[in-house]
This record gives sequence, C-alpha cells and structure tokens, in this order.
Amino acid sequence: MITKLRAATAQWTVVVPVVSFVVLALTWHRVLPGWVVGVVACFLAGAVLAAVHHAEVIAHRVGEPFGSLVLAVAVTVIEVALIVTLMADGGSKSATLARDTVFAAVMITCNGILGLSILVAAIKYRTAVFNAEGTGAALACIGTLATLSLVLPTFTTSSPGPQFSTTQLVFAATASIVLYGLFVTTLTFRHRDYFLPVTPEGRVLDEEDHAAPPTAKAAWISLLLLGVALVSVVGLAKGVSPTIEHAVDDAGLPHSVVGVVIALLVLLPETIAALRAALRNRVQTSLNLALGSALASIGLTIPAVAIASSWLSGPLVLGLGPAHMVLLTLTIVLGTLTVIPRRATPLQGAVHLAVLAAYVVLALNP
Repeated sequence: MITKLRAATAQWTVVVPVVSFVVLALTWHRVLPGWVVGVVACFLAGAVLAAVHHAEVIAHRVGEPFGSLVLAVAVTVIEVALIVTLMADGGSKSATLARDTVFAAVMITCNGILGLSILVAAIKYRTAVFNAEGTGAALACIGTLATLSLVLPTFTTSSPGPQFSTTQLVFAATASIVLYGLFVTTLTFRHRDYFLPVTPEGRVLDEEDHAAPPTAKAAWISLLLLGVALVSVVGLAKGVSPTIEHAVDDAGLPHSVVGVVIALLVLLPETIAALRAALRNRVQTSLNLALGSALASIGLTIPAVAIASSWLSGPLVLGLGPAHMVLLTLTIVLGTLTVIPRRATPLQGAVHLAVLAAYVVLALNP
C-alpha cells in the first residue's frame, strides 16, 4: 500500500508540472473568464506543491545550502522575468512595480517566512536553533542592498522624485550583483559550514541521517521538472494578474497591492519548503530559503530592471516612502536581535509576524 502511494505521488509530481505548463500555453496572453481563472488558480497551486517536492529532491541530492540556493535563484530568476514583462505591458502604472515587488519580497521573507519558521520550530521543539554566522552575514547583505537600492533613491537629488539618475542606477545594479555574487561564494564554498543546520548543542548537521540521497538521474529529472513547475507558477500568476488588478481597483485599494500579491504567489514554494524544514528542526535551512530569497530578489531584480529601463518608456521609481523605510529599519534591527543569541523562542517568531501584519495593513490602508 505504501509503495503504491509513493508511486502515485511520484506520478502526480511529474504530471502536474507538465499539465500546468500546457494550461499556461493555452491561456497565455488571453482574456480569461472567471471560471477559467478558477481553473488556472487550481493548476497554479498544484505547480507550487510540485515545485516544492522537486526542490526538496534536489536539496537532498546536493545537500545544504546548495538546495536552498537552487530554489531561491530559480524562483527569483523567473520572478524577475515576470516583473520586467509586467513593466513592459503596464506603462506608467507599473513605474513602481519593481520597487513594490522587491520590498514585498523582503518583508514576506524576512518577517513572514522567517517568523513563521521560527514560530513553528520553537513551538514543536521549545527553541529554534540556527547558525548565527551565516544568518547574520545574509542579514547584513540584505540591509545593505535594500538601503542602497530602495532607500537612497528617496534622498538623491539628480533626478526628480524617488528615482536614480543613470549613473546612480548603474552603481546600485553593480553593487547588487557583486554583493550577491560574493554572498553565493561564501554560502557555497568558503564558509559553507556557516549555513548548515545545527543541533541544540551546536553540532553542525552536514548530512541527513535518515535517508539515502536520490540518484543523479532522479535529481536531474527533478531539476527539469522544477524549472517547468516554476515557469508554470509565474506564467499562470501573470495570467491571473489582470483579474487581481481589476479586483484591487474595484476594491479601491492602492495599486501597490498588486506587487504584494505577485510576491506572495511566487514565494509560495519557498514558504512551504521552509515550513517543512522547520518541522524537521532544520531551522537553518528555513532561514537559508528566506534570507536567500530576499537577497536574490534584490540582487537579481535591480540589475535586471536597470537594464530593462534602457528600453522601457516609463519612469523607474525605486525609492520607498517614510512608512516603508521605518518598516525596513525595524525588520533589520529585529532580525539582528533574533540572530545574535543563535536560538529563538516563539516570541521572536511572533514579533516578526507582527511586523509583516503591519506591512500588510499599511499596504491595504496606507
């Protein structure tokens, strides 16, 4: 019975990404009626779950922190393509889309995924333990890149409004890609042990003890299916984005809510994977996913939109408003205080979730 169940699960994780991709091809650039949007949403959810499964297969094969990096970069690359596509189609209304989506990704990952993972692990195991060296390094990079890319444009004077001049934008894009490249090098080679899960006693867990890794063939197949699933997730999210935009406009909400919804959709695979890792007491893996996704979102999106701005006709607004700068500062300060003790209780998780809730409230009612 268990063997048949595993076989059915394996077939499901193969079939759903392929069918979701077919649905994407059939609905691409089409005006969708309400019932079709509902069907697309179902396949979107299925593609998210399939992406999580294949990401975990790859992670088990290559080990941490490489597995977290694969999922974070894969999702972010496709997220960047979605942002650039929507900016090209949206005209002046999409001038702030990159800023809104990147900031939403930072808030969701650094407060939502991180806070929820800590809360779940601390409730189940009394305390959530992690590696402060790696987590602190990631948080320092996030604070630096977010400030250089999203805060400075509000105070520069070369261009009107919260925008960079061309020289400033080139600098921000270069700094983003260089710092992200250095972070990846630190994560994967020079100090890989800083990003591995630890026991409550501080012992580094280099390998999973309870199961043999999948074969190389299975990992390559999962990598291919992960790509198909993620393309389907982001493509189907773009397909339902007009419905989201109409719903936002009809509700009288700010257009920035669209960026929040997009970030929520594309970060679903990381969220589910992080929670599953937290339930196994692998909190460092959860933090690698959360903070790695935030870094990838800034480090890859800013250079991409900088290049895209050379042919996009509308302005590129990157500077945050005062309320969002306060939330960003609070997030970095709280993250630092959470990381320093190397362990956290449910209280720290709840505090991060409170900041995310404040962000959502201000997004809906600025």
